[in-house]
Amino acid sequence: MTSTRHPHALAPVRIGGVELRNRIFVPAHTTNYGRDHLPSDRHLEYHRARARGGAGLVIFESIRVQRNTVGRPQGVAGYDPRCVAPFARIARAVQDEGARIFGQVIHLGRQIEGEWERTVSWGASAVRWSPTAQLPHAMTRGEMDAVVEGHVRSALHLREAGFDGIEVTAGHGHLLQQFMSPASNRREDEFGGSLANRLRFPLAVIAAVRAAIGPGMAMGIRVSAEEYIEGGLGLADMEEICVAIARAVPLDFVNVSHSAYHASYSLATQMADMNIDPAPFRALPRAIRGALRAAGCEAPVFAVCRFRGVAEAEEMIASGAADLVGMARAHLADPDLVRKAMEGRDDEHRPCIGCNQGCAGMLERNLPLTCLVNPRGGREGDMKLPQDSPAASPREILVVGAGPAGLEAAWVAAARGHRVRVWERDAEPGGQLRWIRAMPHRAEFMGLLDHQLAMCRRHGVAIETGREADVASIRASGAGLVVLATGSRPVPSSLPGGGRVLSMQDALAAPDACGARVALLDAIGEWSSLSLAEHLARTGRKVEVFVPVAAFAWRTTIYSTLANRRRLRELGVRISLLRAARSWDGLVLAVEDLSTGEVEARAGFDSVVAADYNRAEDGLLHALEAAGLPVRAIGDCQAPRTALEAVFEGHELGLNA
Repeated sequence: MTSTRHPHALAPVRIGGVELRNRIFVPAHTTNYGRDHLPSDRHLEYHRARARGGAGLVIFESIRVQRNTVGRPQGVAGYDPRCVAPFARIARAVQDEGARIFGQVIHLGRQIEGEWERTVSWGASAVRWSPTAQLPHAMTRGEMDAVVEGHVRSALHLREAGFDGIEVTAGHGHLLQQFMSPASNRREDEFGGSLANRLRFPLAVIAAVRAAIGPGMAMGIRVSAEEYIEGGLGLADMEEICVAIARAVPLDFVNVSHSAYHASYSLATQMADMNIDPAPFRALPRAIRGALRAAGCEAPVFAVCRFRGVAEAEEMIASGAADLVGMARAHLADPDLVRKAMEGRDDEHRPCIGCNQGCAGMLERNLPLTCLVNPRGGREGDMKLPQDSPAASPREILVVGAGPAGLEAAWVAAARGHRVRVWERDAEPGGQLRWIRAMPHRAEFMGLLDHQLAMCRRHGVAIETGREADVASIRASGAGLVVLATGSRPVPSSLPGGGRVLSMQDALAAPDACGARVALLDAIGEWSSLSLAEHLARTGRKVEVFVPVAAFAWRTTIYSTLANRRRLRELGVRISLLRAARSWDGLVLAVEDLSTGEVEARAGFDSVVAADYNRAEDGLLHALEAAGLPVRAIGDCQAPRTALEAVFEGHELGLNA
């Protein structure tokens, strides 16, 4: 079905011998849903939901080709014949919904340090990807042969399972790219030095997989068109490499990404968050496609990275920059985004806001992938859609507080048939999300609020602002259930010496009170303090961040922080670790070096801002419980955390109300 609104993106396309119903695909992305190194039922439900939602193609994540690249219990082992049966179930589930499924085969190389399987890390050379990483073992010729065989075995297992195609990973700084890149390949044998030598091993892998699976199964490669590493591969290098591979091996597609798994800005671009402009990435597949076409290769070119909906994909494909567009996080946020576009329901699309909290943040902790705006992401088998779980006995529900927790609970409960009212004491809904309006570089977060308010309108939720709640008024409301989502409030901070200490909210509400030089005392390491430091610096202020621990922004994800650090450096923000403020008299800030115990008197600051956790607004909870009223608490009024927890708790309560 081709939409007149998106005629290019929703047109069918052929990849080798595989016909796709449209040009939108779900690219391979780590989920941490594996069990015992095998694909799981959680994988099945996750991918079935996106196939049912209209995607033309699903590419299954990072299927490991050898034991020493599994890396974690959730890593899926394609070399193990036990994988065939569960993969076959997943393939049938996706295909039964009208989509096609490819499998990405991969050896991650030096990124896998072997703690889980007690194996040694392999790389092209003994070059670490991070200053804190272990030194990898420079591979021998026999080990390269074993990797070739592992790719072939894994690809054949996927063919046996009924997959429609294979994607060989030669990008994102994993093993094959480690051989291709002069930044990671320092070899002096026939696999190092010249480009022809550095391509020798990757070409052997790609050619072996192509020969093993035969021409009837689609096969292509995933590459990084730009490493963003000093001394690494640039776009011109990758144009030459892609042409060389296409001339040597018949390819059915080339999936163009960027970055390397390297502890620098490069890694942050791989899952570019809301602070990174995706426009420069759009030029990469266009250039690779142009080089391939000039060389006579007509293989479709795929594009990825921060496409947020079908309209953006349409623009990319219509312009000739790519033939297909992949969306991982956008499909995580809304598995039905393609179907909604086909049916003209783009206004119902739940947006990915590029926060990286439920996706990248969970992956870094080896936890299952989820999504801040879509709590059901990854729980499709256990968590029903609201409309598929109608309330057995609809009742009156009163939600007190219109922040992210309260609004989520309200619309989900209303979608199930409950009659829902929301009381908000402030003049407008949004809770602490409203503070984000003061920080333009975080503005995409408002997409969450916009979506929640739209869903409340769609399901008839009545929102009353400027409405205070107490035990008497709640009792008089006659609600059968009270949902308390009153959030949290800032706690006034002070230091010996008597100088005024501003809260984060003070600094955002009255930035002029901060003056030109700001000392930011970060006790939380959260997105909020990180964002405030950047915001104050963007307004022209000189900022120094004092951190009492030996880390910075420790509760955010490295996938964003590596880019944040670069921006803060460009803005001149100084970060002082193991430093604790001891006094502030309005003129001099006394700071203790926690490594030595020395105290330094720092003059010249115009203000001190304390980034600390709020205090839960739970007084009404205790009062309602004492009065015997039916009450449930969600969000920050239980304990101050982030919007990720607030939205999840609201959604879960709405489903179970």
